[in-house]
Amino acid sequence: MPSGIPAPGLLPAGPLEPWPDTVHWQRVSSDLIWVELIRLAVVVAIGLAGTAIAWALSGHWLFGLALAVVLLLGVWRAVAIVRAVHAWGYAERENDLLVRHGLLVRRLSIVPYSRMQFVDVSAGPLERAFDLATVQLHTAAAASDARVPGLRPAEASRLRDRLTALGEDRAEGL
Repeated sequence: MPSGIPAPGLLPAGPLEPWPDTVHWQRVSSDLIWVELIRLAVVVAIGLAGTAIAWALSGHWLFGLALAVVLLLGVWRAVAIVRAVHAWGYAERENDLLVRHGLLVRRLSIVPYSRMQFVDVSAGPLERAFDLATVQLHTAAAASDARVPGLRPAEASRLRDRLTALGEDRAEGL
């Protein structure tokens, strides 16, 4: 093997590869899939209805093609939603919270407890119907805010209280 090129299997792990065994990733609820699929269904239904009405009124074949494209994109997005929800995860460590998500563009946010300004828990009507909530972390830098969707309300409250307590403890040391 040429020098300077590591052997297969010995390649260094990238910054978004699985973390060592010391990190215990928590997954979000799979009910989040249903919430996202219902949101998608509403958007696709509106798109299909508008396109179908335009096709019926004009009779132009391009609206038929547009109808097929909207349907195809809806199916593709539904598959992506299922995979994207499974990609969400969070891990609580001693000094920070890790949040990962994304399929094509993977994102890993590391939020130090000492940098948190406040923690929000929210749940819209659809999330409440599926007994879910979202924890939103706010820091001084707007770009570093992280969120964890698809948590049961009890877990969201526990995480909010824990993060708030850890943030206060770490901020006192500054």
